[in-house]
Amino acid sequence: MSPRLAVTDLCARFDWPQIFGNDRPIELDLGAGDGGFALAYAVLHPEINLLAVERLLGRVRKIEKRAARAAQANLRVLRLELGYTVRHLLPPASVSVVHLLFPDPWPKRRHWPRRLIQPPFVRDLAAALRPGGELRFTTDHADYFATAQEAVAAAGVLTRAPDWNWAADPKTDFQRTWEAEQRPIWRARWTRP
Repeated sequence: MSPRLAVTDLCARFDWPQIFGNDRPIELDLGAGDGGFALAYAVLHPEINLLAVERLLGRVRKIEKRAARAAQANLRVLRLELGYTVRHLLPPASVSVVHLLFPDPWPKRRHWPRRLIQPPFVRDLAAALRPGGELRFTTDHADYFATAQEAVAAAGVLTRAPDWNWAADPKTDFQRTWEAEQRPIWRARWTRP
């Protein structure tokens, strides 16, 4: 079975047991990049199913090849825009954890409306999370970290929670680069009440 998730109906919400062939908890890697985190995380956590969502075709193909080579049955990759996926395709109260690692910070003020973490996106994401489900956010951009916290608070649907044990998580290429340059990294975790 190919790790690429082929969406034939862009109006139908996902049927997780049909996609993965089981009813394990669902986690998402939104903006999966080259898939290094997704693949390593799926290997470390065979007890979950992981959907890696990435918009760029070259990155999706890379993830797909690596996942197929590893025969990683609990990983699927989807090529689609993140906001659309969250708003229209995720079933309500079906996702346990969302990993949002180093999203584009759009550092110029005039580009801030393009940032992923905005109140409408947070509300859509919260609707897809199970009660107690988590959003785990990591960035190297101090301003984005501050505005993300404001956006989540403004959405009024998630509660700030203590950090998770991120030291046990695989590192992304961005994380390795920033750590080598000794740049600070900020993390936050929110849960759906």
